[in-house]
Amino acid sequence: MKRCVYINDDEDLSHDLYCDNRISNTKYTLLNFLPKNLWEQFSRFMNQYFLLIACLQLWPLITPVNPASTWGPLLFIFAVSASKEAWDDYYRYLSDKKANEKQVWVVKKGVKTHIQAQDIHVGNLVWLRENDEVPCDLVLIGTSEPQGQCHVETSALDGETDLKTRVIPSACAGIELELLHKIKGVIECPQPDKDIRRFDANMRLFPPFIDNDVCPLTIKNTILQSCYLRNTEWVCGVAVYAGNETKLGMSRGVPEPKLTAMDAMIDKLTGAIFVFQIVVVIVLGIAGNFLKETEARKQWYVQYPNAGPWYELLVIPLRFELLCSIMIPISIKVSLDLVKSIYAKFIDWDHEMIDIQTGTPSLAANTAISEDLGQVEYILTDKTGTLTENQMIFKRCCISGTFYGNENGDALKDVKLLNAVSSGSPDVIRFLTVMSICNTVIPLKSKNGGLSYKAQSQDEEALVRAAAQLHMIFSKKNANILEINFNASLLQYELLDTLEFTSDRKKMSIVVRDRQSGKIFLLSKGADEAILPCACTGEQIRTFSEAVEQYAQLGLRTLCLAWRELPEDKYQEWSLVFKEANSTLVDREWKVSEVCQRLEVDLEILGVAAIEDRLQDGVPETIETLRKAGINFWMLTGDKQNTAIQIALSCNFVSPEPKGQLLLINGKTEDEVCRNLERVLLTMRITNSEPKDVAFVIDGWALEIALKYHRNEFTELSILSKTAICCRVTPSQKAQLVGLLKSCDYRTLAIGDGGNDVRMIQQADIGVGISGREGLQAARAADYSIGRFRFLKRLILVHGRYSYNRTAFLSQYCFYKSLLICFIQIFFSFVSGVSGSSLFNSVSLMAYNVFYTSIPVLVSVLDKDLSEKTVMQHPQILFYCQAGRLLNPSTFAGWFGRSLFHAIVVFLITIHAYANEKSEIEEVSMVALSGCIWLQAFVVTIETKNYFSSYHEFSV
Repeated sequence: MKRCVYINDDEDLSHDLYCDNRISNTKYTLLNFLPKNLWEQFSRFMNQYFLLIACLQLWPLITPVNPASTWGPLLFIFAVSASKEAWDDYYRYLSDKKANEKQVWVVKKGVKTHIQAQDIHVGNLVWLRENDEVPCDLVLIGTSEPQGQCHVETSALDGETDLKTRVIPSACAGIELELLHKIKGVIECPQPDKDIRRFDANMRLFPPFIDNDVCPLTIKNTILQSCYLRNTEWVCGVAVYAGNETKLGMSRGVPEPKLTAMDAMIDKLTGAIFVFQIVVVIVLGIAGNFLKETEARKQWYVQYPNAGPWYELLVIPLRFELLCSIMIPISIKVSLDLVKSIYAKFIDWDHEMIDIQTGTPSLAANTAISEDLGQVEYILTDKTGTLTENQMIFKRCCISGTFYGNENGDALKDVKLLNAVSSGSPDVIRFLTVMSICNTVIPLKSKNGGLSYKAQSQDEEALVRAAAQLHMIFSKKNANILEINFNASLLQYELLDTLEFTSDRKKMSIVVRDRQSGKIFLLSKGADEAILPCACTGEQIRTFSEAVEQYAQLGLRTLCLAWRELPEDKYQEWSLVFKEANSTLVDREWKVSEVCQRLEVDLEILGVAAIEDRLQDGVPETIETLRKAGINFWMLTGDKQNTAIQIALSCNFVSPEPKGQLLLINGKTEDEVCRNLERVLLTMRITNSEPKDVAFVIDGWALEIALKYHRNEFTELSILSKTAICCRVTPSQKAQLVGLLKSCDYRTLAIGDGGNDVRMIQQADIGVGISGREGLQAARAADYSIGRFRFLKRLILVHGRYSYNRTAFLSQYCFYKSLLICFIQIFFSFVSGVSGSSLFNSVSLMAYNVFYTSIPVLVSVLDKDLSEKTVMQHPQILFYCQAGRLLNPSTFAGWFGRSLFHAIVVFLITIHAYANEKSEIEEVSMVALSGCIWLQAFVVTIETKNYFSSYHEFSV
């Protein structure tokens, strides 16, 4: 399916076909708010249950209390939930209104006009000035730069802070400014989607601009909604997607709520209580009907009629159903939502989790899962930018078999390399040339003449800066002209084509023409596994393979650089096929990749560059502490195996030999992977009972085969292994591994900092994003965002554990106080002829939750059984949270027993006081009940403190 957008359409042909640019993120309207909100609330079982009870209380014949005792709290809870939804939706409306009413310039019948952003339609020409926000998705047709390019900041879209270059299509090159108002044509583009990295479309301009030639369009020819125009005076573009059909609009949406382990347990306990309640109601109903028929009718003052209606047998059971309905506390959901919001604020307000370098605070985006932090069993972490600083520094290199930087650990200070540069060594010059221009880096000159670089990849920026320090300075990029200053001489290359990097290709290339010699060259850089197999026949690549191995052993990231001279005729032939692949609207990415592979052959390997990425402060200590807390770690990285292993060893993921052991799972075929997997699994079974630290290492290729053909064996291995290093994995494989561990009923936490970690973060039970140098994509998609990896220790041990303890107490306390008053009602029925009469009046029942028993709920939010210092020093205490020791059927049985025992005590006190002192029976019962509630809250708190204090003394 495709859509046709007519450029500068004066007849408004597209207005009826496509939506306008009005943005709407609201969930409700004034007309549908009440019915839609009520429908959402009553879709929950507990709300349906309480509504049924409230409706039954409207039947005067069966209700033992005033219906207000249930309708009051029920309406209050619904009102609170509805008010919260309305408040949130109102703020969304105000945000939409501000964006919709923003003033923009568009072309109407050849004249620039000021209109509101919401009035933009598909096909309109939109003009933007420097620092303007892009109001919809545009295809560029003109810029103020003579080279036809502009720079945009996409941080609001993908979280990446570095500027990106966008260019006008080749069909629009050379069109004069005054003619842009009159441009006509059609754009064939796909239906709206949310993929911000792809735009496979074609453009045809109508005469007199060009005679119906097809011009392919890519994402580089677009600027998307919510980006900002930077370092460019003005641009002009055609609106292709507007309103909620933009790529950003299609990406919006509320993620599905995550169910915590504690919520699941509470649901199970609620179900058990409901079953118990039904049994009690049936037993008491039968007993009540029996006594009514045998005893009550004998008492003349009762005045039972001889014959009753057909539903008479249901009256007493329904009375007891209404009396026992309070076994399930109506206030538990509101109470838990309230305290969980407070827990999230504690995380936001924690000054010890602020990154001092950047001033980045921690943020809890999901307020409903804080207690799950205290039950984490597996942490799956990215490497680059998460465990490391993602501040790349060029350290060493191997050029044509010669190693530089091995002696002093810094190639930029190696005298041999400096002499080779000054003497103009051809091999070194070609190596530095590829370092300088085979990239997506944008050189920017400041007003004072200083040169800075903007790069999407920290690796590329490190290479360009290193080349500049070696006098190969990438100074200017004007459209397709690349300029390099080398030893006071100017080198110019014409950029003909860019073969972009993808996670599948693992390399990028550019085709350039040397403007001095006229020769055409292919420059390539990428992973060793992608570059070295493409070497020309007969070339000795052993030295380069050894260099890659040596640098990986040092924990350095490596890139192989290569080039190739292309004959003019062969390039022209390939270029036609490349343009054809870029013009297709179906499977464009796959076809382009196939065409790229045809050219990236017979490469001359120039050398290997090694880049250092230092560990973040506190990473080894954080991992060691959390491993003591019983948390298992998996590293999921796209880096090569040896580099990942070295980082894992330095991070305390696994102990070095002889305490630790690494088991490798490699292979390119199913048989090889099967043999390795069986060998590792057998070893893991044998050593599982030993204290030896064992981990397995697997690469992306073997992982794909294992998940496809040997999933059961790999699942068993995942259960047996506490540590895993998965290298060369793709974003989808990261998410698959998270799903695998979740299927084994483990609570998982995924942490990362880049856009390639988003799927993993969203898949995990808890997603943590680091606001790092790769942008804010991960932080925005996560449940929690932190500035540094080391803050994860405090997030789990302090906030997670306290949240678990407090929620465990609060949820069981809510059940306890509801069961307590219900048991008293049941006991009272035995002295009231099992008639279903209520001991308490309606006001007392309503005040019971709101006034008499509410303060322990509020106080529990601040309760700390152990100090933060003690918890951080003795992480083993977290074992009890992971095992769910504070909320499970056995602990709940204890609370159930307490409620039954205290109900007996309160009832006996009530009967005794009433018999001897002739006091009001309800007043005596409520006073005794409140005292018992307070005493129980105090006793349980002291018990919990003593429990963990004794464990603390034992561990010490």
